[in-house]
Amino acid sequence: MKKQLIIIGGATASGKTALGIRLGQHFSTEILSADSRQFYREMNIGTAKPTKKELSLVKHHFINNISIHDAYSVGEYEKQALDVLSNVFQKNEVAIMVGGTGLYIKAVCEGLDEFPEVPLSIRQDLEQLYQIDGIEPLQNMLQSVDSDYYTQADIQNPMRLIRALSVYQASGKPFSSFRKGGSAERSFEAVYICLDVPRATLYDRINKRVDSMVGEGLIDEAQHLLPFKHLIALQTVGYTELFDYFEGKMTLPQAIDKIKQHTRNYAKRQMTWFRKDAHWQRFSPDAFEDIVSFIQSKMDE
Repeated sequence: MKKQLIIIGGATASGKTALGIRLGQHFSTEILSADSRQFYREMNIGTAKPTKKELSLVKHHFINNISIHDAYSVGEYEKQALDVLSNVFQKNEVAIMVGGTGLYIKAVCEGLDEFPEVPLSIRQDLEQLYQIDGIEPLQNMLQSVDSDYYTQADIQNPMRLIRALSVYQASGKPFSSFRKGGSAERSFEAVYICLDVPRATLYDRINKRVDSMVGEGLIDEAQHLLPFKHLIALQTVGYTELFDYFEGKMTLPQAIDKIKQHTRNYAKRQMTWFRKDAHWQRFSPDAFEDIVSFIQSKMDE
């Protein structure tokens, strides 16, 4: 019988962290984070990492594991995550993966497709375009050449945009066309659980979460990271808006409103991505007993 990797997916602020910890305790197992923003040690409040208390309840992997100054790829994550799972499955029948970064989940469960080699000059040209003209030209280019990936990508993240556009420019084929191959053989069975929260409720949770982050010290955290704002890791929602505030491009209330707006936009794209794939079983975040019963039924098959 194959081991079970329980994937907890869903939009930001849908309750993935709390459910993952509860399931980790229930099954006496460990959690792998598949949230690419939570990998970075220096980014804490703005990435909604589990608290120290939450981290103490269940062993977590891939939180605070790299620095914003480190280069890190989804291919490295795939290899390292499979190594961690191999160790976890020596002791447990079940492991938990929590996260909203679809590409990282896909890499572990299905394997990565072979992407073409991208000349350094192409990536450098796109990075220069971003530095000079901002993110909007990248967004427009991606929508024009690869509408499929545009609908599911975090289009506020220039790292994702530059990656997709560089593959397109190097190959002449959309980035999304390289992500439709067959699945790699895995020694475990993936069980996909998506937390389904009504849009109005989710947006309200996002707004309250941002207010809570501000109260916990997000502005000070972003101020501390301002000297490194050029790093790709920091080109993300919750930080770029505050960098603009520090540079006098908007007021603080405007920056906070922008964080809420951009987070809601990202959540909407996440919901679209998760609903697109039929293998996700949707549950309310509060339906813990139903979720456990569903997982148990998969284990008994």
